[in-house]
Amino acid sequence: MEFIRSSCRVPGLQQRSIGAARRNQRLPDLKQGKSEVPQIPPSEEDWDEDRERFTADAQHATVTGGKPVRDHGFRLGPLAQQFATLTYSLLDATTTGDVLQQVADTTLQVVPGADLVSVTLRFPDGAFHTPVQTDPAAADLDQVQYELREGPCLDASEPSGPAFAASADLAVEGRWPRFGAAAAERGFHAVLSTALLPDARPPRLSGALNIYSRQPGGLGEADRAIALLLATHASLALAHATAVGQEQLTSEQLHRAIDSRDVIGQAKGILMSRRGLSPEEAFDLLRRTSQELNVKLVRLAETLVTRHTEIDLPQAGTPPPG
Repeated sequence: MEFIRSSCRVPGLQQRSIGAARRNQRLPDLKQGKSEVPQIPPSEEDWDEDRERFTADAQHATVTGGKPVRDHGFRLGPLAQQFATLTYSLLDATTTGDVLQQVADTTLQVVPGADLVSVTLRFPDGAFHTPVQTDPAAADLDQVQYELREGPCLDASEPSGPAFAASADLAVEGRWPRFGAAAAERGFHAVLSTALLPDARPPRLSGALNIYSRQPGGLGEADRAIALLLATHASLALAHATAVGQEQLTSEQLHRAIDSRDVIGQAKGILMSRRGLSPEEAFDLLRRTSQELNVKLVRLAETLVTRHTEIDLPQAGTPPPG
């Protein structure tokens, strides 16, 4: 609510609402650098009026396809516009998943060097899951970290971990050598994982907003401030979700994470047995086939497990057709 109140204030007016300004109260003398108007706290009537106008502006923008305009008539800049649009859309989100997806999509739009975005959730027992992503390749990069038990999204997801876990060049990254090599092999060189504020209520749920870039040095210091704001939106969704409560989220997502991990393990076992592959080779074959078919890794694994007598995957090392 404080964000909405701040968004509705007119520059140059302190502790006064737009509603009060519209009632022809005297504006500050900006040339003198100070206001001669007494600092009048906004009334509940003022806030109600401002909230109505804020919501009406959002609805008008949605219907017309235009851009929201603040009450005082100034157009928002491109970055502020994206955040305003995100805030409006969050008001209409019905599930936690919707909110997280909107945050991921917005991140892809506002961070110049972003090529992939995902959200990692870490459950109280240490299991990890990627509920939303902007491309299957992002979930694949997350899954590699889950499998290897190393990487920026794991570090940032730790409740006692850093606020940011980043690398400008994963090909030479010493903190996560195995993940760095795997990411660079896939064509991604920079990463920025921002911690989601953990829910203070037990059981604790934490996570990270992950941004991947193909360019070495593609994610800089300026992107951290943007990522922090976006991660805060996602954190609020996790902490105050109404359509999907904490109990439902932890139980359903946890079971889904465990089921996903199990079915991928079963699929790897089938490939290891039938092809004589190592665990790493089996996972790499699953990953490459998932990308070639544009099918989520867990869905491919489920199909292989349930229909492994009917279907077969390309031999390891076989180049994709065409």
